[in-house]
Amino acid sequence: MLQHIEALDLRLCRRLNRQLALTGVREVFVLVSRLGNGMFWYALIVALPLLTDPPAVGAAVQMAATGMIATGLHGILKTALSRERPFMTSPSITCACPPLDRYSFPSGHTLHAVCFTTIAVHHVPALAWILLPFTMLVMASRIVLGLHYPSDVAAGAALGLGLALASCTLFGV
Repeated sequence: MLQHIEALDLRLCRRLNRQLALTGVREVFVLVSRLGNGMFWYALIVALPLLTDPPAVGAAVQMAATGMIATGLHGILKTALSRERPFMTSPSITCACPPLDRYSFPSGHTLHAVCFTTIAVHHVPALAWILLPFTMLVMASRIVLGLHYPSDVAAGAALGLGLALASCTLFGV
């Protein structure tokens, strides 16, 4: 059963990775991926208290604290699970953007995007129309760029959602 799932994961990864051949796809997804490295999220954390009325200081603090926990958990899981990136294990997959590290499971970009989006939208629902599409693009970028399998992205999304919900409980919101 596991071999069947891994084969499906690889087929989906190859299919999405082939989209790099389309004009502009590489450039768009590299940009989205780079923003998803943290730049976009750090800017959002800083902007929330400055641009919302009333100032969403609690949301910014919650996002920063949860982001630190997410980073630690992500690092532990990647090291412990040591799953090679798709382009490293399959010569038919093109790496279109240098990876931040060697391992792929779970997707840290996805974990943070889902976590931060969930918390931000919980506090400021009007942000959903910007954050949800951006998060979906971050998730897709990881597969299209050959850096993650779909299961890496799914695991990152599940972890991000779980951390965000736990954070909302701990912060009492």
